[in-house]
Amino acid sequence: MTIKEKQQEIIDEFAFLEDWEQKYEYIIDLGKELKGLSEDKKKDENLIKGCQSKVWIDAEFRDGKLFFNADSDGILPKGIVSLLVSIYSGHSTQEILDSDFDFIAEIGLQEFLSPSRANGLMAMTKQIKFYAVAYQLKS
Repeated sequence: MTIKEKQQEIIDEFAFLEDWEQKYEYIIDLGKELKGLSEDKKKDENLIKGCQSKVWIDAEFRDGKLFFNADSDGILPKGIVSLLVSIYSGHSTQEILDSDFDFIAEIGLQEFLSPSRANGLMAMTKQIKFYAVAYQLKS
């Protein structure tokens, strides 16, 4: 499944949710499904700067694709980063770089986050793109 198809799937899922309470519950449930990171991966180089909570994103490059895993000490940020991991993990660096984050606006996520959480979300998206650039330069 392409990144765009995964994004559309998320947009469609959010369209079925009636209000933001249900949307928050959905995001929190996504976070509960996230595998998380081992303690040795929760280091400063994987810590997202600009998040209200602690959020870590780790990337591994194998077979020409980037695989992300993440964790957070907050339930809502963990759900948000889980959403991003589910969309971008398992794709080539070029696919990630060619993609956009328009689906975030389409589901209205930023509108319902506090300013500090919205900044954290943007920091997470930038980190995913950063990993794609870094690994593309290595290969």
